[in-house]
Amino acid sequence: MGHTRLSALAGKVVVITGGSSGIGRATAGLCARRGAHVVIGDIDETRGANTAGNIQEAGGSATFVRTDVTREDDCQSLMQRTMEIQGQLDILITSAGILQGAYIDVAEFDLEIFERVQHVNVRGTFLAMKHAVITMGQRGGTILLLASPAGVTGGSSSIAYGTSKAAVHGLGLVAKDHIGSRPIRVNTVCPGSISTPLKHTNVADTGRAHGHSTAKIAAAQQALFSPEGVARVLAFLASDEASYVQGAVFTK
Repeated sequence: MGHTRLSALAGKVVVITGGSSGIGRATAGLCARRGAHVVIGDIDETRGANTAGNIQEAGGSATFVRTDVTREDDCQSLMQRTMEIQGQLDILITSAGILQGAYIDVAEFDLEIFERVQHVNVRGTFLAMKHAVITMGQRGGTILLLASPAGVTGGSSSIAYGTSKAAVHGLGLVAKDHIGSRPIRVNTVCPGSISTPLKHTNVADTGRAHGHSTAKIAAAQQALFSPEGVARVLAFLASDEASYVQGAVFTK
């Protein structure tokens, strides 16, 4: 049983956008340990190359491709490069995202910030999905979209972030009706309070907005859950063992 689980992704090719940090980084490492070749698409060249290098040093297979998910040609190139290197694309995990504009009243919210968050979180997710669908074609595959409880089951510190994640969740809901006859499974994963750079910044912003002490903010950051837990959920969903799972999955 253990061997089957550890080799569940053997021979699979996984593209992870935003794979250089947080949940994306944890998932890249775990998928590689379970036998997949991982392609990390990220705008941060230093962290991206470092993540791929660490996976390789640990005996895994990984490639870094610099990718700005807001640019369609970058998303297209990411999938094309994957095909050039590995000859197939089995799984896409969209982990790239930003959170800006925490605790700003809607009447004072800057349009540029609102649009920037939608640009990365919604446009970036759509473009990665679009070109993964094109690349997968009739061979099929699995697409896992990272959304959030923010804007789906509850509020958010940022109206821009909550709106964007609601849109990603909606994209996952309607995607199955818009991929034609291709055998592509789409799941949306909604992580909660996970210890990532994005969430640590958000916790600090929340604490300051409520007048909390530095010690209280640090304690709240310490209470966040490990991204490895979400990585295990994503690795399972990426495998054929999850073929019966449909729709959205919520985690801690």
